[in-house]
Amino acid sequence: GGLGESIARTLALNNPAPQEFIATNDTFGESGTPAQLMDKYGLNAAAIVQAVKKVISRK
Repeated sequence: GGLGESIARTLALNNPAPQEFIATNDTFGESGTPAQLMDKYGLNAAAIVQAVKKVISRK
């Protein structure tokens, strides 16, 4: 459990809603532009849209 899990738990207790986590797995960081790093670690706009669609499909 990290920060995301703590926030999710608090939100779920007060306002239950479907959730999807977007995060990096255990990995060492690298150098690059913000866009390069977001693409490499799956934190770009396309990944966020995919996660939102996944949550919506579960409703």
